[in-house]
Amino acid sequence: MPARPGHEHFTRPRSASQRRYEALRAYFLEGASAAEVAGRFDYARGSVERLVHDHRQGRLPPLFAESRPGPKRQPKKERARSLALELRRAGRSLEEIVQALVAAGAPLSRTALWELLSEAGLARLEQPAPLAPAPPAAAPKVRALTGEEWPSEGSLSAEHAGLFLLVPELVALELPALVQAAGYPGTRQLSALHSILALLCLKLSGRRRRSHVQDVVHDRSLGLLCGLNVLPKAWHLTSYSYRTERRQQEALLQALLPRLRSSGLLRGESFNLDFHAIMSFGEGKILEEHYVSRRSQRTRSVLTFFAEDGEEHALVYANADLAKAEQAREVIRFCEFFERSQGEPPRLLVFDQRLTTYAQLAELDRRGIGFITLRKRGRKLLAELEALPAERWQRVRLERPGKQREVAVSESAVVVEDRRFRQLAVRGLGREQPTLFLTNQHEPQAKALVERYARRWGIENHLAEQIRAFHLDALASQVPLSVDFDTTLTVLADAVYRRFARRLRGHAKVTPETLFRHFIDTKGELRFAPGRVEVRLHRRTYTPILLEAGYAEREVEVPWWGGRTLSYAFPA
Repeated sequence: MPARPGHEHFTRPRSASQRRYEALRAYFLEGASAAEVAGRFDYARGSVERLVHDHRQGRLPPLFAESRPGPKRQPKKERARSLALELRRAGRSLEEIVQALVAAGAPLSRTALWELLSEAGLARLEQPAPLAPAPPAAAPKVRALTGEEWPSEGSLSAEHAGLFLLVPELVALELPALVQAAGYPGTRQLSALHSILALLCLKLSGRRRRSHVQDVVHDRSLGLLCGLNVLPKAWHLTSYSYRTERRQQEALLQALLPRLRSSGLLRGESFNLDFHAIMSFGEGKILEEHYVSRRSQRTRSVLTFFAEDGEEHALVYANADLAKAEQAREVIRFCEFFERSQGEPPRLLVFDQRLTTYAQLAELDRRGIGFITLRKRGRKLLAELEALPAERWQRVRLERPGKQREVAVSESAVVVEDRRFRQLAVRGLGREQPTLFLTNQHEPQAKALVERYARRWGIENHLAEQIRAFHLDALASQVPLSVDFDTTLTVLADAVYRRFARRLRGHAKVTPETLFRHFIDTKGELRFAPGRVEVRLHRRTYTPILLEAGYAEREVEVPWWGGRTLSYAFPA
């Protein structure tokens, strides 16, 4: 039967909803195939099959929707419709169509564009198979730079240029000689000095863990600082500590003491001692439980021991290779270590009552080593103190900051482990009950002894500085021997920062964390010349202090650079 005029409204519908209806009617009532429907109504075959599927699942909107009040037109879509459909039929992607519509002055959001294309029955473009990722470029193999490999001209950007300010301190401490005295092992690729330098680089730059070398391995300047083409990877730095031994840490610390003394960081008149437990968050149960003060509980941790000079407050000794059964005798081991290095035992040790036992105090006294410590306050002792008449308490004014300056002191002689000691009971130190001091120092006045013990509390503050600056509480391993190596590096890093601080006017007592923030955390550029490396540091707020300290004129010959000299510049 011939079609009557006006049939175009049914055979070539313009409305998307009518075209969808006519396509489904032809498929279901006329029995046309999906390919025939697609050819008749300008669909892709896959779109027809999707229409049929959605209709059977009840997912299509009503074919004959009632008219709703409100605007019936969408001007933005209408302006973009013809161009969007044309581009999509030409195989353009959604992103390309969006950009073309913006250029044509008919911008449309991606959501609105997809609605427009869906109404027209245009299916999504088939996504091309993703390209295989390019193989990663082979990382350069770490190696020590020979004379020919050192740059003799040109420049290099340095994100951590400020670290070169610490190189003169490493040279002054004779780091190569320290490493040699310790007997640290080397590898086929790197000497012991290069490995220690790389680890110190991370410690001095405040990296929390050795694996964080991946954050800075791209900075070639750090490799050059260590005399290498690049920094070693995390595997080498992590595994190196497992090759070290306790005797090697002691040898390095023993060789460091004379250098600390010549630098003015060690007087050797007295020492503050303390334990510090580094908490473990791992699930392994190989570690013993120790009291962790910041958690106020006993938990799995690595117990470390530190000694600092009582006057200069520089760390001089550390040990993390400790078992619970050995901790009471660690004070004796420190005395033996100091005597091996200096030829005489320490004169005075200051520590709290939990550091050791009465038996070890008696041995210190037999060895002629002075000590000041606290004594536990038992009920019997407190009752005896309460029974003392008022005339047994002497008023003493302490020379120290704070409110508790006026105190009352009562002295007595006590016998502990068959040794005669001096006991001081002090009221007015901020506690309800008297504080008991125990010492074998019989000549100094009570005022001097109490003031000297008060300075011991500084070691806790200084250990807190190490935790913030060198991440001492970031447990390096579940193996105490590896932690021992890390604490030894912390002592060395502390000495480097303290030497650096002494060069800067008004900064002798500034913490390593502040020094890093003000001076070390600085970008710059390395410029090379034959036999020379110039570090050009960006100017910052505290640059005038470096200029006053003479860094603009300073030149240092660096042994692990093959004798090349290091100098500094501060361009405007």
